[in-house]
Amino acid sequence: MSKKVLVAEDSSVIQNLTKKILQMQSFKISSVKNGQEVLDALQKENYDIILMDINMPVMDGMECTRNIRALPDPVKSQIPIVAITGNAPNYSIDDFKEAGINEYLPKPLNFDTLVETVKKYTEA
Repeated sequence: MSKKVLVAEDSSVIQNLTKKILQMQSFKISSVKNGQEVLDALQKENYDIILMDINMPVMDGMECTRNIRALPDPVKSQIPIVAITGNAPNYSIDDFKEAGINEYLPKPLNFDTLVETVKKYTEA
């Protein structure tokens, strides 16, 4: 069965590229534009991994991740979350860990690394 990836990214270009790359690896992709939409999507469906842009409108990736980690559902609250950010220097790996982020990928995205990372968390 295809693993489900939720891509949270406010840039349509990055969203579409990510979607195409992962669909070629037979992942099922859903995409949203901000943290609030991530939380809404999670209420309706389960995902195997979330690719979370850190800088998004409405609710950023850090706040969204903290909200997910606080969910009462033990499955949803433990979803692997990979941060995608062009502003990694603004945050330390400890900031990401403290928020509950499993790993982060810098922008510009290396798509080979992206695919490897998604597989690492979804094939466990």
